[in-house]
Amino acid sequence: MAGVTARAATVAPGTGPVRSLVVWVPDWPVVALAREGAAEVGQPIAVFAKGMVAACSPAARADGVRRGQRRRDAQARCPQLVVVDADETRDHRTFAPLIAKLEEIAPGVQLREPGLCALRVRGPARFYGGEAGAATALTGALAELGVHDVRAGVADGPFTAEQAARSTGPDAPLRMVPPGGAAAFLSPLPVTALEDEAIASLFARLGIHTLGQLAALPTERLVERLGPRGARLHALASGRDSQPVQPRKPPPELHREVTFEPPLEIADQVAFGVRVAAEEFIAALGAVDLVCTELRVALTGDRGEHSERVWLHPGAFDAAAVVDRVRWQLAERGLRSPVAAVRIEPETVDEASHHVKGLFGSGPEERVHSALSRVQAMLGHRGVVTPQVGGGRWLNERQVLVPWGDRAAVAERARPWPGSLPDPLPATVFPEPVPVAVTDADGDMVAVDGRGELTADPVALTLPGAPDASGSPRPRHPRRIETWAGPWPVMERGWDAARARRAHRFQVVDDAQTAWLLVCEEGVWHAEGRYD
Repeated sequence: MAGVTARAATVAPGTGPVRSLVVWVPDWPVVALAREGAAEVGQPIAVFAKGMVAACSPAARADGVRRGQRRRDAQARCPQLVVVDADETRDHRTFAPLIAKLEEIAPGVQLREPGLCALRVRGPARFYGGEAGAATALTGALAELGVHDVRAGVADGPFTAEQAARSTGPDAPLRMVPPGGAAAFLSPLPVTALEDEAIASLFARLGIHTLGQLAALPTERLVERLGPRGARLHALASGRDSQPVQPRKPPPELHREVTFEPPLEIADQVAFGVRVAAEEFIAALGAVDLVCTELRVALTGDRGEHSERVWLHPGAFDAAAVVDRVRWQLAERGLRSPVAAVRIEPETVDEASHHVKGLFGSGPEERVHSALSRVQAMLGHRGVVTPQVGGGRWLNERQVLVPWGDRAAVAERARPWPGSLPDPLPATVFPEPVPVAVTDADGDMVAVDGRGELTADPVALTLPGAPDASGSPRPRHPRRIETWAGPWPVMERGWDAARARRAHRFQVVDDAQTAWLLVCEEGVWHAEGRYD
């Protein structure tokens, strides 16, 4: 019963509870992961929100994981637990087809939260021959979509019906509270059923632990303490939930799906086949004054293969850009069988007013964007790239080429990366390490011992000369080292003997006032970059 406070203002005084039907899919965040192919329900999975378990799979629950547990406690009970962060957008996106299916059978569905919806039972009960028949028809419709653990509750008011649905089990997925029996049904339930931690804590300190004890209190006393909210809570605990079912306004159908019969094998044929759908997709967005900035493309093969990806755009998608993304996805993530269906839907939208061109154009930026987009359309997704600074410890690893329109790997760059070089970074980064020699006053090579200390102070830096006719570098005179700093250790993959790496960085300024970034690895020196 999330959002008690927000709903209190909409209660119509003097009205009684209406027979309501609630359909509930337990652990919907976990089911949503499985429906998107990101996890398997058979695994021990826990979805976390604000460091607490919000939902868990039956396998995790069998190992002792429960809602409300902290991450450390949950992982202690189940060491092999798969940890996933909560994603409300994913939950709503995957639940939308289920609501649409329910609305085909019984209109007037209210979405209370992803995985939980309510509706008035009177109309469906007349059509399906009773309240039990209506509940069975709705749960069966979701089972046809591949959701098999569906529960339902019928009672006076949506709150009581929700508690009835939550009290069911896999063997008895339907519970019906007879008319007038809401108070007796709710009486033994704990006050935590109100799903308000602050209120539950307050009532516990006052010695009120069940809804029956709360209903026994005079309404006036609760109103004195909590105001209108107290009257609302008393009505809920007494089984007098007069909150009406508020049917949602179905959103406009913005997605488009194209099926091919027979399935197509050639990418150009598929791209040509989605042109009309792409134009309708953009037109539907324009009709509600929206533009698409992130596009989800889903491809389905004749043998059931599935390829799905979210594409970005530096501005907003038009029909041609949508067709290009379908073609690029076929080239990069092609299916092993002919394409049977293509689905395009907006992942992120923005108001069209934010993307209107200025009266006198948008200047050079708009012309650059148009030119790069045209070239990318001709050469392919990775035909036009822009340099970005990514994550990593070594400078050549941090040079990332991102296709035009894609988002840079900000998450990779934001990781700690112990041993990475802080700003300012060298302006020149050598694509391949440049061998150099660092010697001491006696002309001997300087090295770093096992304790991370230099064997001698560096005095001279020798760089490779230009190659001669045979391709070998000519010797050059050493440069005197004016100042230096270091060493700074860089240690990678110490647990893997085959890929382990241990090196030390130095910053050196020679007599020509040129600053270098040098690396000493196993007694061998090379230049990683130059500060120009």
